Amino acid sequence: MFSKFTSILQHAVEALAPSLPLQEDFVYHWKAITHYYIETSDDKAPVTDTNIPSHLEQMLDILIQEENERESGETGPCMEYLLHHKILETLYTLGKADCPPGMKQQVLSFYTKLLGRIRQPLLPHINVHRPVQKLIRLCGEVLTAPTENEEIQFLCIVCAKLKQDPYLVNFFLENKSKAGASGSSIPVRESISGKLKEPSASSASDTGQTELTGEPGAATNNETESTEQAAEEPASVNTLNIPSQSETAAEESASVNTLHIPSQNEPAANCPNQDYNLVNSLLNLTRSPDGRIVVKACEGLMLLVSLPEPAAAKCLTENTALCELLTERLTVFYKALPQSMDPLDIETVESVNWGLDAYSGKEDTTAFPGKRALISFLSWLDYCDQLIKEAQKTAAVTLARYVRERFFVSVMEPQLMQTSEIGILTSTALLNRLIRQVTSEALLQETIYFILGEQREPETLAGINSYPLRHRLIEHCDHLSDEISIMTLRMFEHLLQKPSEHIIYNLVLRNLEERNYTEYKPPCQEDKDVVENGQIAGAIDLEEDPLFTDLSPGNRLSADWLSASPPQTPDHTKSDGKTEVHKIVNSFLCLVPDEAKSSYHVEGTGYDTYLRDAHRQFREFCAFCTRWEWPGTPKTFEKCRLDAAFFEGHFLKVLFDRMGRILDQPYDVNLQVTSVLSKLSMFPHPHIHEYLLDPYINLAPGCRSLFSVIVRVVGDLMLRIQRIPDFTPKLLQVRKRLLGLDPEDAVIDHSTLLEGVIVLEEFCKELAAIAFVKFHASTTP
Repeated sequence: MFSKFTSILQHAVEALAPSLPLQEDFVYHWKAITHYYIETSDDKAPVTDTNIPSHLEQMLDILIQEENERESGETGPCMEYLLHHKILETLYTLGKADCPPGMKQQVLSFYTKLLGRIRQPLLPHINVHRPVQKLIRLCGEVLTAPTENEEIQFLCIVCAKLKQDPYLVNFFLENKSKAGASGSSIPVRESISGKLKEPSASSASDTGQTELTGEPGAATNNETESTEQAAEEPASVNTLNIPSQSETAAEESASVNTLHIPSQNEPAANCPNQDYNLVNSLLNLTRSPDGRIVVKACEGLMLLVSLPEPAAAKCLTENTALCELLTERLTVFYKALPQSMDPLDIETVESVNWGLDAYSGKEDTTAFPGKRALISFLSWLDYCDQLIKEAQKTAAVTLARYVRERFFVSVMEPQLMQTSEIGILTSTALLNRLIRQVTSEALLQETIYFILGEQREPETLAGINSYPLRHRLIEHCDHLSDEISIMTLRMFEHLLQKPSEHIIYNLVLRNLEERNYTEYKPPCQEDKDVVENGQIAGAIDLEEDPLFTDLSPGNRLSADWLSASPPQTPDHTKSDGKTEVHKIVNSFLCLVPDEAKSSYHVEGTGYDTYLRDAHRQFREFCAFCTRWEWPGTPKTFEKCRLDAAFFEGHFLKVLFDRMGRILDQPYDVNLQVTSVLSKLSMFPHPHIHEYLLDPYINLAPGCRSLFSVIVRVVGDLMLRIQRIPDFTPKLLQVRKRLLGLDPEDAVIDHSTLLEGVIVLEEFCKELAAIAFVKFHASTTP
């Protein structure tokens, strides 16, 4: 109480007394602090009962005032005094001893305000970055310490300064051993030459700032002088009544000898054993029980990983526990999830941004078991994703690879490979959510390699199990459990929409490269003879096929669509290899016979309704496929190995098998199968377009295409229609029920087949729209 009264009285006296020059005032406040230690014997009184906080605040205000009164970049006498007398070193010593109690808090606050409010660069000064480095080591030593808030604020301001001037991070990479210290003086100069402002001749030796003379010899001498000077303690400190500092002095001397700042051109391999104490302190604070401290620490780490310095990036990934932090927390949060969760809950839980995952189950009306744990997992996943997205390139690759090895492979893969249906469903739904959420290029690439493997050579039927997880996931697309099949197909659908060429190449393209699904017949004179209907001899005429004899005018393209198509020519195939689009479109529209169609009985279900969606989706696919530089035309037959055995690949094999059973599968399964196939058809690669969307290719013996699979389904359908009485009315009733227009719950015979017919009709219209949109895009300049 008495000390507070003294402080108030002192402020009053200072207000009434004539103002002193700034430097004298600054020195007065500093000496007032040192005199406290000389005169006071009670070292147990808290610092808040003394005048020390007030004097520190006054010193800071004087420094700010001095800078505001001078030209930008000019060092004033008060700042020179602070640097020359190593006030920050002394404050560090007092803070480390925490004498009087609470002094560490005051020191951290002073450092934070000094670095944050002074505009001129301070960290390049040896008498600033050395004590800052040592104070960093004190942060995070004790969890839930009373100084946590000040510690994280101090660390974050240092991170912000490094973000402004990334080269300064080299001051904070400290060798673990003294090896190479003898030659460190010249690299120090090289690394910062040309970047630090040359001090005035009058102040260089006083402030302890690195002097740039351009001469290695002079730089070395100056470094030696600075080192010797730094090893000394100011006389005022030696007389302070605080615990012995011999240990601290030895530590400082060692710190100077081992501090090594590599030049920017120096290989990172030359600094194999470095400590990155700034990262280590932040990592310690991420374990704080205070969520606000954890978020701040994570923000600081994100700033540090984004620094472009190669040595810092290498040290961060190899000599700190950052990689372990990311994967350990992912593992902890993942294992905390319930073994069984509703896939719909996993898919529909609101988007989670890291640091904003505050959740109260009492206030949540949509709560479900495990929601808190799920939000925690997704929140940390988002942080890992954003951290890797912001990280320096080599650091991002290393971090992402570590996540793959230590989390994806070690933790997620056993869950995906298990035999329990409940476990498979939950783990696949979580994988699907993970795929949707990942946006960083490096982590996405490692996620893809984890799911599909890195193989790019053509598949063989005997070798489809070469990458077990890929094989198992594709097999799950045709699982006995419809729920597992739907979820796995949905996962692949989301995967196909990710901007990575390896996905479509690994799943489909690598098997189509040689075009050995076609049977190439060299042109001869007979093939050039044109028949009256405009087809090449031997080509399939769908209008004369017994499957398509009953064609109504409504099934054909309108004049508007035909006007957008190229003019009809006597050749069925254009010279550039593209089959005329109107024939392709009509081929798909005419696949399902009229007696099996029901869309013309309901408004708004025509073929044209798919055009707008197809155009939008195709534009989205083209946006990320452009940089892959795919060819515009198929590979010429002369360059293809047509004699090689063709295998469509495991993925297309399962999809085609599923498509062949469309009349006997549940409605939801059919929707998901056709959705994946339509996404595949969207890719603007000529071989994908030819194999999936061209009905007129000459298939090699034993090969099948999407069109040929649908033709077989239609043939089976026409036989089964004959055995179902009142087929058309039942079909129309099922369509109306699916559209919500017929609320009656009356049981309809053969409902699975009827729903399959409706999906088949809609899928053919969708393929026709995709074919038209892709052709229109290829002919538009």
